[in-house]
Amino acid sequence: MGKIVTQCPSCASTKLHVTKIECLGCNTIFEGKFDIPSLLKLPEEDLQFIFDFVKCSGSLKEMAAKQNVSYPTLRNRLNALIDNLESLEVKKIGSKEKILQLLEEGKISAKDAAKMLHKL
Repeated sequence: MGKIVTQCPSCASTKLHVTKIECLGCNTIFEGKFDIPSLLKLPEEDLQFIFDFVKCSGSLKEMAAKQNVSYPTLRNRLNALIDNLESLEVKKIGSKEKILQLLEEGKISAKDAAKMLHKL
């Protein structure tokens, strides 16, 4: 079984929804519009990085040793992953108006709002 498709093979759009989920245990089928979680939208190498990071209890020093790379190299990789996750979050929110609404409601900080607006 492959990974869920998160980009349209025809037009490359990432505006996809899952419409059917089936339980292999009891054959129950759920149909509707289900969002794809942000983590599943990450490339395979980013998912592997997160998996390894958790297995190393968040120790970049231990990960660097296991992957035979320097700590600064691994730290840069983590920073790139964080930027990618933040971009996915901004895309999920979708618009300047929505970001400002979240700020007004106190759901995000002014600093976070500024970062999100910058990424639009």
